[in-house]
Amino acid sequence: MRTRAALMRAAQALIAEGRTAVPILEITQAADVGMGSFYNPFETKEQLYQAAVEDALDVHGALLDELTTGLDDPAQVFRLTGRLHRRHPELSKVLLHHGFALAASDGGLAPRARRDIEAAVRAGRSTVQDTELALITVAGTALGLGHLLHRQPERDDAATTDQVTEDLLRMLGLTAAEAHDVCGRPLPDLETTTTGPHPAA
Repeated sequence: MRTRAALMRAAQALIAEGRTAVPILEITQAADVGMGSFYNPFETKEQLYQAAVEDALDVHGALLDELTTGLDDPAQVFRLTGRLHRRHPELSKVLLHHGFALAASDGGLAPRARRDIEAAVRAGRSTVQDTELALITVAGTALGLGHLLHRQPERDDAATTDQVTEDLLRMLGLTAAEAHDVCGRPLPDLETTTTGPHPAA
């Protein structure tokens, strides 16, 4: 298990750097494990990368679940997600490198976004008619926001995330006043999360 975790951490670092076309030897060196150890938990490099992405999705989902415990407003999940790009940059970049494929994933933000969109429609808080189209809109916004925050490190991530969330909520059917009110509410302290910053840890 320690070898598997070390290999996944190394793979996640390579994915975050956009360097996946590297030999297995380089991965094992980065993980500080023997070359032969690679083939105990994994058969191929592709299998390792798949496991590394799935692990990142699980950690992202766990972070969101921990942060949103006790929150009854789904919109706060998006505000928190935007802030996580800066708090957990490597995790963020792993997810961003897999782009829109994550919108159909069973882990991470996608199932939570779908659940929250459907709940908002049932509660009369959203005018969305097609959940899948709304999910694509949310996913595209989340990915675009992440790329922007990484490209412009001087930009205030909290203010930018709240502005994007406010615009997104209006698009999903809230009034301008409702969207502004939602984005002005206090959020949980991101620094108090118990989930570690290293996805494979």
